[in-house]
Amino acid sequence: MKSETNPSATSRCTALGRPAWACLLAFAAMLAVAPVPALAQGQQAPEVKGSPSTYTQDEIVQEAGNFFGDVSKGLADAVHSVFERYGEPNAYIKGEEASGAFVLGLRYGQGELVMKSGPRQRVYWQGPSAGWDFGGNASKVFTLVYNLPNGDTIYQRFPGVEGSAYLIGGIGVNYQQRDDVVLAPMRAGAGLRLGAAVGYLKYTKSREWLPF
Repeated sequence: MKSETNPSATSRCTALGRPAWACLLAFAAMLAVAPVPALAQGQQAPEVKGSPSTYTQDEIVQEAGNFFGDVSKGLADAVHSVFERYGEPNAYIKGEEASGAFVLGLRYGQGELVMKSGPRQRVYWQGPSAGWDFGGNASKVFTLVYNLPNGDTIYQRFPGVEGSAYLIGGIGVNYQQRDDVVLAPMRAGAGLRLGAAVGYLKYTKSREWLPF
């Protein structure tokens, strides 16, 4: 079921003269209470042809296209750029997030982790981020996950790789890394805020409002 949250809600809120941080927290609260489809116990990721432990580029383009609603050239180029750098991922996260910044900002999100050969599981994320724009936005996020040994390993802090952010065909991409595990979030949404990709995101099993 889709969330009823309006992607431009935070922008209209700041336009009314309210502080950006207050608008972001209100929007994040709406995101938190939005219905999330229940996961059947032991539900497995769909079976797909290819490597038994990793996703091919064509598989990710198809999955991301279904999630974003369109397999555009920009999306295909963004996926290709990540594959050129890191190869085939063994998991991905699909979800939504609310974010905003005035030099220092916050991100709150929720989604589903899908491993190639394992069950699906819910994941939340929150953390500070840096940027030089104003206001906030809501974005769909499709994150490629590399070298994840098991689902529980996702629940930790992942620092952003400084200077790794770029924009391809309307898709914002940056990298996060903790030890050997690499995350490559791809974002698309109204008022996409690329920022400087500095900071970290903390991935958790349940919603946490303090991002630090």
